[in-house]
Amino acid sequence: MVQREIVVTNALGIHARPASLIVQTATPFDCDVWLEKTGVSANAKSIMSVMMLAAAFETKVLVKANGKDEQMALEAICKLFASNFNEAQ
Repeated sequence: MVQREIVVTNALGIHARPASLIVQTATPFDCDVWLEKTGVSANAKSIMSVMMLAAAFETKVLVKANGKDEQMALEAICKLFASNFNEAQ
């Protein structure tokens, strides 16, 4: 298992569009991908799960991946967060 803590820098937090991008990014990987905020876990391959996380601007999120291509999945999710989900700030 690999994991990394990141901060939500997107001003609008993780709303519907970013949640969809997270799921689209995580789904192709042959591993489990989870987001965790204050002890609450969300399956990164489930849009409802990601949206229920309610991660607002400047929230710390722990990204975890476990499985065959866990490192690639972790890097892809972290890159997506770093890009602010391609939204203007």
